Amino acid sequence: MPGSVRWSCQLCVPLLLLLHPSLSVWGLQFREYLYFQVLSPGDIRYIFTATPAKDFGGVFSQRYEQIHLVPADPPEACGELNNGAFIQGEIALVERGGCSFLSKTRVIQEHGGLAVIIADNASDNDSMYVEMIQDNSGRTADIPALFLLGRDGYMIQRSLEQHGLPWAIISIPVNVSSIPTFQLHQPPWTFW
Repeated sequence: MPGSVRWSCQLCVPLLLLLHPSLSVWGLQFREYLYFQVLSPGDIRYIFTATPAKDFGGVFSQRYEQIHLVPADPPEACGELNNGAFIQGEIALVERGGCSFLSKTRVIQEHGGLAVIIADNASDNDSMYVEMIQDNSGRTADIPALFLLGRDGYMIQRSLEQHGLPWAIISIPVNVSSIPTFQLHQPPWTFW
């Protein structure tokens, strides 16, 4: 096609987006991404992509080199947590559904969590990010809230269950622009 650009490499679009996060490519509007890396367990040691909530929640004011990613119990985190003591001072992994994104974020904040990563409840979702917005309740939340693809959340949870671990160890946020392309260990099931 004359005058059009065809991308042949798998990492071209993400690299462009690092330079211009609001760039519109192929008619799609791309949003800002935040990256985190699972350090343990080793079989899931990848860099994952998440999207911040659109109009609520805080931002990461520091980088956490090694912090626990604790799956909430119950997973939807719509009320009192059975493992709230383990979430205090850590980051919670929550499943979408049952209540608003803001409600989940507030529950984690009230339990002392530093941030929440909300995984889509569709475990086969490996490409569709959901825009997390306010629930019009007039409430606010101060901690960062991120949306994670359902496939990624499922694979993290599955690895923890297989190893009998109560949490993963992660590094967040990760600046992927400082990592050489050949060292970007993204999940093999997700297109970057």
